[in-house]
Amino acid sequence: MTPKDERHRARMQRKKEVVDAKVGAAQTARGLFLIHTGNGKGKSSAAFGVLARALGHGLNAVVIQFVKSRSDTGEEAFFRAQPNLRWHVMGEGFTWETQDATKDAAAAQAAWAVAQQAFADPAVDLVILDEFTYALKYRWLDTAEVLAAFAARPPMQHLIVTGRAAPAELVEAADTVTDMTLVKHAFQAGVQAMPGIEW
Repeated sequence: MTPKDERHRARMQRKKEVVDAKVGAAQTARGLFLIHTGNGKGKSSAAFGVLARALGHGLNAVVIQFVKSRSDTGEEAFFRAQPNLRWHVMGEGFTWETQDATKDAAAAQAAWAVAQQAFADPAVDLVILDEFTYALKYRWLDTAEVLAAFAARPPMQHLIVTGRAAPAELVEAADTVTDMTLVKHAFQAGVQAMPGIEW
């Protein structure tokens, strides 16, 4: 073994000891609350990647889409046939398209009622609230009521919230928060949304 190889092996051994200690200290098992936020692309895509992982482990899942109104997306077409999944498209469309705050608020409140049913069901292992942050941004839902419902869900039920500008109270309550940063997007260069990539 060369001196370089020996140094690498020694570094990796030290790193392994640190990682093993952290793994050994993680003794709590409970449902997690994750947020995917930020201006970058991939918030919903990341949530649906976790959904695939959960379904692969035989977990039962519920997806509730706020704001989004289309049912021709690739993710819905792919996941809809999964027997352990209930998928709800409950939005009226982007707010700049609907231009009807009352209708948008009613749709969000109806979607929230479905979410509350999922939170009350201990057989549901994973709930995804897609594009949910807008319901708080536009005050269609009360943040304190939402946080109370999140906290009261079954102990082993996981929750993922997606959407831009997650409010500070939500971030504080979450276990894991990822802020997706926009570096560059094809749309800025005049490229239209492409099926299989954007929807």
